[in-house]
Amino acid sequence: MSNSILNLKTPRVEVVDALRGFAIMSIMFLHNIEHFDYYYFPEALPEWMKVMDKIIWEILFFLFGGKSYAIFALLFGFSFYIQNDNQEKKGNDFRLRFLWRLLLLLGFGILNTVFYEGDILVLYAVLGVVLILVCKWNDKAVFITALILMLQPLEWSKYFYMLLHPDYVPMPNLSEHYFGMMGDYLKSNSFMDYAVGNLTIGRWASIFWSWENGRFFQAPALFMFGLLLGRKKLFIASVESNLFWKKALQYAIVFFILSFTFKTFLPELIERKTLMNSLSVIVTSWSNLAFMIVLVSTFILLYRKESVCNLLSKLIPFGKMSLTNYILQSIVGCFIYYRYGLGLVEYTGATYSLLIGIGLFILQLFFCKWWLAKYKQGPLEYIWHKATWISFGKQ
Repeated sequence: MSNSILNLKTPRVEVVDALRGFAIMSIMFLHNIEHFDYYYFPEALPEWMKVMDKIIWEILFFLFGGKSYAIFALLFGFSFYIQNDNQEKKGNDFRLRFLWRLLLLLGFGILNTVFYEGDILVLYAVLGVVLILVCKWNDKAVFITALILMLQPLEWSKYFYMLLHPDYVPMPNLSEHYFGMMGDYLKSNSFMDYAVGNLTIGRWASIFWSWENGRFFQAPALFMFGLLLGRKKLFIASVESNLFWKKALQYAIVFFILSFTFKTFLPELIERKTLMNSLSVIVTSWSNLAFMIVLVSTFILLYRKESVCNLLSKLIPFGKMSLTNYILQSIVGCFIYYRYGLGLVEYTGATYSLLIGIGLFILQLFFCKWWLAKYKQGPLEYIWHKATWISFGKQ
C-alpha cells in the first residue's frame, strides 16, 4: 500500500529548483546593494567608484528589481499545485493542511523580520490564503481572477476618482512616514533596538509599501498563474511546453518594450503627480511582469539545452534550500551592514556590496551542496515539512 502511494507522488521538477535558486540569488544581490534597506551612500569613495556604483545599481534594478520577487511568487503558486496535486492523488483534501503550513510560514517570516524588516514571507503567508479559495476552480475562472488582480483595480479606481475630482488631495504614503521613523533605530549599535524596531516600525513600513505599490494584488495573481502553469505541465519538458515558452518570450519582449517606454515618458505625459503615481504603479507592475516572463521563459528554454543545462543546474541545491537561504542571507547580511554588527554600511557602495553578495552566494551554494549530500532537505525546509504534517489528533 505504501509503495503504491509513493508512486502517486509527482516527480520533482529540477528546472523549478534551478529557477528558484536563480530568484533567491538575484534577491540576495539586490538586498546587498541596498544594505538590506539601510540606504546609505558613502561620500568618501573615489569618483570613479561612485560612477561604477550608480551603473551597477541601475543595471541590477533593471534586471531584477520587482522581477526576482515575481519569480518567487510564481513558483510559490506552483509549489502549492504540486503539494495539492500529490494529496488529491491520495484522496486527501490539502486545504486545511496548507492553511496550517501558511501559519508556519508566517512564523518564519516573523523570525526573519527580527533581522530584516523587508521580509516577504509574512506577505506570502497572508496572501497565500487565496490559493485555498481558488484551488477547486476551473482554469478559466482562476485565469480571469488573476488577470483582474494583475490589472491593479484599486489603482484604476483611484485614478478615475482623482480624474473626476480634480480638487481631491490624497493622503501621503504611510510607508514614507514609517521608513522615516526607521532612521532612529538604524543609527543604534544595539541588536535589540533593531529587532524591536523591525517588528514594529519596520514591519509596518514594509506592509504599507507593499500596499502602495500594488503587491497585495500582484502577488495573489502570480500565485494563481503559478498554479495554472502547474496544471498545464508547462515546467515539464515537452513539445507543447517549448512552444508555449517561445511564444511567451516573444509576446513578453514586445509588451515589455511598450510598457517600459510608456513608463519612461509618463512624467512628461501626465503633469498631475497624484494621477501619475497611480498610473506608475499600474505600468510598473505590468512592466515587471513582462520582464519576469522574459527571464523565466529564457531560463527554461536555455535549461533545456544540454550545453547550458549543466551550468544552470548548479543552482538546484540553492533552490532546494530557498527558505534556509532566504533567512540566512538576512541574518548574515544585516550583521555585515548594520551598526550592531560590522557596520560596513558606512564604507560600501553598490560595487563593494555586490562583491560581498557574490561571495555570500558562493559560500551558501557550497553549504547547500554539502548539506544536501548528507540530508534530503535543508534545515528550515525539514522543520517546515515536519511541522506541516504534524498530527493534531488520533490517526
